[in-house]
Amino acid sequence: MSAQRKDDHVRLAIEQQDTRSGINQFDEVSFVHHALAGIDRQDVSLATTFAGISWQAPLYINAMTGGTAKTGIINRDLAIAARETGVAIASGSVHAYLKDPSCVDTFQVLRRENPDGFVMANVNATASVENAQRAIDLLEANALQIHINTAQETAMPEGDRSFGSWVSQIEKITSAVDVPVIVKEVGNGLSRETVLTLQQLGVSVADLGGRGGTDFARIENGRRPLGDYAFLDNWGQSTAACLLDSRDAGLPVLASGGVRNPLDVARALALGASGVGASGVFLRTLLDGGVEALIAQISNWLDQLAALQTMLGARTPADLSGLDLLIHGTLRSFCADRGIDTRQLAQRSRSVGDLHEMTGSTR
Repeated sequence: MSAQRKDDHVRLAIEQQDTRSGINQFDEVSFVHHALAGIDRQDVSLATTFAGISWQAPLYINAMTGGTAKTGIINRDLAIAARETGVAIASGSVHAYLKDPSCVDTFQVLRRENPDGFVMANVNATASVENAQRAIDLLEANALQIHINTAQETAMPEGDRSFGSWVSQIEKITSAVDVPVIVKEVGNGLSRETVLTLQQLGVSVADLGGRGGTDFARIENGRRPLGDYAFLDNWGQSTAACLLDSRDAGLPVLASGGVRNPLDVARALALGASGVGASGVFLRTLLDGGVEALIAQISNWLDQLAALQTMLGARTPADLSGLDLLIHGTLRSFCADRGIDTRQLAQRSRSVGDLHEMTGSTR
């Protein structure tokens, strides 16, 4: 059943990519255009550093799959794409391996094909400390993702119904392992209160995993004969909302969920993310065009992100977090209800002189 579920996840995730509709709140974030803010492309770097982690680019291939022959091929190609483009990559949940070690190669291929890359292992919040370490050892992982997914588990026919131990288990794992721990949602978002709790637990990084990308509660409902949990579709907060909600919470954050293009990457970085992950859009490209198409897509995204930084006057991805942003529509309403001052975001540079200082220009 577990193996079939993994293949079902891929099929249903692609169906979501093909039928996606509705609001993506990244479209409610826009940069204030300052026509003299641009800098020279040669002065732009994509490197990002956070929580003792250094990446050559602020983009990563987020957790997807593993556990079956089909998903092992997908992981092989994802690892090749990560190796050829220099981006970080996360495995899908290794629970399938912990339950059935015979599928080990469908995960280990991530490291075999990408021996020098930054690889994140992925476990759920019920994993024992021993199994968390097994996941790290399996992939010689540079970091450990712990995914939290109450909405998915609730809709999953065979899902967990006991969530009370998750906080203590995350704390136990975090204190026991010797790699950075990243706690990620799977598509329903992390609130500010949750990010503050993760900080208290000793977690290194929060991956906000907001609404707008692959909806795993919807996927699990698609596996139910009656589809009777459709009311959980679109549960939670968008990634853009989570970024605004968690600003200045004291924990580095990654942004994933609903990232469609390099402009969304730049928006997420401008809202405070240290790195930005994508899954569904990359999976669609891989299955349609193969690994070479995915390599080309990721390479284009990185080139276009550098072009956006050049136009906006941001030498590094971190510099994007100092630029002026306008918040519109439903996202602005969310900010009002959560007590977030959007005017401050629109006034982070107040004069041409400030822009020159920000960009180092002497014009």
